[in-house]
Amino acid sequence: MAKDNPRARRLGEQIQRELTDLIRREVKDERIGNVTITAVDVTGDLRSARVHYLVFGKQGPDAQVQAGLTSAAGFLRNALSKSLMIRYTPTLSFVLDTSIEHGVRLTQLIDSVNKPGEHRPKEGGDDDAEEPDDAGEPDDPSDPHQPAPDKP
Repeated sequence: MAKDNPRARRLGEQIQRELTDLIRREVKDERIGNVTITAVDVTGDLRSARVHYLVFGKQGPDAQVQAGLTSAAGFLRNALSKSLMIRYTPTLSFVLDTSIEHGVRLTQLIDSVNKPGEHRPKEGGDDDAEEPDDAGEPDDPSDPHQPAPDKP
């Protein structure tokens, strides 16, 4: 999608800035409330855009917010056409951004695996095996990198 098309990526960033401002200042629909636009993915042909949003204070999808954004899509597209000055203004579709919830879930899974206080054996060895004690004595007297032992 927009990842390999720099123009689509730039257009998505511009649409995100404009939509954030438009929703905050121009949209009067009470269903929308406190919505934040997190990302906009524009297709390579610049004809459609998927707008990712979050609703503060709500967990999961909210049907009223989705309905409010869907009904405001025409107004927002018209306002975008005036401010962007491009030949075709992309059609807007709104989807709830679940990346934060996904990240929290992954963090919980990682934390459940790495609980503190659990003792895990080291890879490739036995826990009861003692490591050799290197009390500062050279391993090989003929090694040129080892300091020569002191002779009395």
